[in-house]
Amino acid sequence: MWWHDIYLIVNEFLYKGGPVVSVIGVTCILMWALMLERVWFYSSEFPRLEREVHEKWHSRKDKSSWNAYHVREFLIWSVAMKLRQSLGLIKTMVMICPLLGLLGTVTGMIEVFEVISFMGSSNARAMAAGISKATIPTMVGMFVALTGIIGNSVLQQYARRHELSLINTLEIEHITYK
Repeated sequence: MWWHDIYLIVNEFLYKGGPVVSVIGVTCILMWALMLERVWFYSSEFPRLEREVHEKWHSRKDKSSWNAYHVREFLIWSVAMKLRQSLGLIKTMVMICPLLGLLGTVTGMIEVFEVISFMGSSNARAMAAGISKATIPTMVGMFVALTGIIGNSVLQQYARRHELSLINTLEIEHITYK
């Protein structure tokens, strides 16, 4: 029963906010799906990947040549790329959300001006729908962006911390030039 109530509330909210709120909602769902994928990767796939990289490095006999240095750098780079995968896209979606909110503000204000041009400025009830279509998308866009900033920040810190950990644990001996 309460699912139906939630559905009605969300449906009314989407109607009052206009079509831009739906676009922000889809962006939010995609953004959080990418963030949840990163959490899944960090918790299930990354420990195995980190173990494999450590095994590859520690099984090497040569850890002091120029070639060993480049192998180490490649191992760190390949793990860092997997750690940072999708973080740029998440950041882009975070930046798009306030802009979509502003687009909703503009479309809502256009609706208000259309009402004013047809009915005059004395009909406040007719202008209310346009005003809600102007304010709700801005609010939703900012809310989604703030949640995305927090989530992306946590994910970036995790990726950077584990990249530095990998740099520190893959020791390289004094490089000899042969």
